[in-house]
Amino acid sequence: MHIEFHGAAGGVTASCHLIEVADKRILVDCGMYQGSRELEEENAEPFGFDPETIDYVLLTHAHLDHCGRLPLLVKRGFRGEILTTGASRDLAKLVMMDAAHLAEEEARRKTHQARLAGSKETIEPLYSMLDVFDALDYFGRRIDYNQPTRICKGIRVTFIDAGHILGSACILLHLHEESRRLKLLFSGDLGNKGRPILRDPSRPPRADVVVMEATYGNRCHKPVPPSVEELYRAILNTFERGGNVIIPTFALERAQEILYFLREGIEQKKIPRYLPVFLDSPMAISATEIFRRHPECYDRETCTLFCEGNDPFDLPELHFTRETAESMRLNQIDSGAVIMAGSGMCTGGRVRHHLKHNLARPECSVIFVGYAARGTLARAIIDGAKTVRIFGREIPVNASIYTIGGFSAHADQKELLAWHRHTGTPRKTFLVHGENAALTTLAEKLQPSPVEIPRLHQIYPL
Repeated sequence: MHIEFHGAAGGVTASCHLIEVADKRILVDCGMYQGSRELEEENAEPFGFDPETIDYVLLTHAHLDHCGRLPLLVKRGFRGEILTTGASRDLAKLVMMDAAHLAEEEARRKTHQARLAGSKETIEPLYSMLDVFDALDYFGRRIDYNQPTRICKGIRVTFIDAGHILGSACILLHLHEESRRLKLLFSGDLGNKGRPILRDPSRPPRADVVVMEATYGNRCHKPVPPSVEELYRAILNTFERGGNVIIPTFALERAQEILYFLREGIEQKKIPRYLPVFLDSPMAISATEIFRRHPECYDRETCTLFCEGNDPFDLPELHFTRETAESMRLNQIDSGAVIMAGSGMCTGGRVRHHLKHNLARPECSVIFVGYAARGTLARAIIDGAKTVRIFGREIPVNASIYTIGGFSAHADQKELLAWHRHTGTPRKTFLVHGENAALTTLAEKLQPSPVEIPRLHQIYPL
């Protein structure tokens, strides 16, 4: 019985952990590297294990860095069963299709450049839309929260509400090998308490071994209410200067959460009722529709809104821009618009076009409401770069830059420590999904509990 760490080990993305018990091999998540081009190229490297030998994949949630390489896993030979919640299954389909679309576009662009340079090489995408459809065939049983499920002899699994995004879960594995029994708990990504729409993370069970995220292991978030007030002030100040507000937005959870707060601000008369808001992300638009289909994940307040006939994501002047031509027309707006566009880390998507047209204008603002990994355009802007390179041009950073940490979908240090205390006295805790400072700081805070910070592809006995 052992565990192998094939992603999110010493880094924040590409979660992928392999458990071997008796004659079964179980993968928890199979995510994509995100960030710099160097990290993205690692997605095509071998997994560190043979996909054909994997019997089950347990998916904690549908963010790209947790589900993004599932089509590649199937493409390389996986023929087992993928288990997750119903909401995660719906969102994962959307996320993987979007990733395939971007990969195919990038491959066509690189092939065209190669042709111009005189090469006959055809660049292949990491995976195609067809590969996504193949992967969806292997999604099997849908798991409900708090319902122990026997997946095979000697292995039971329980999904516990992680409160991170719609359908997200911590995963408790009950493992039985010969005379040995072990409770192995994966935190997945833990949510931040007190946020709207979703329930707070559930209290975890006691466990013998814990694999725990550490994204914000070295810091605490600003509380939600002052973060919301800062959002409103940033919008009002920008409009007074005659500029636009650009919000790089993660399509899952963050986009819906910002819509929720904007609706509240309008109802409380803190921002104008006819605030023009453009959700310029086909993926976020589709994700919002999926949110509407899964009220079983909502907290009590959001459920009440729906029961009373109120849509928590609707605004008087909300515009969905699905088509590319519609997105391009937004760049003709000089002032008075809130443009929410992907991606949240500005690594691709439509937000780069809006930054190109607005970042150099002192009257405009860019509001970051989520995590930005090292090597991303978002991180460069947040860290104070004077100029950034977008589509081959150096763009001066003259707009006002806001970083509002209270909107994070991740638990902060205080919440991570509280969550871990409820797991009892695990004989080992593995810290993953964090940058070095977060990992080492959280490890110190967890003492005297035994802690390991695994390296990529490292193997530990259980």
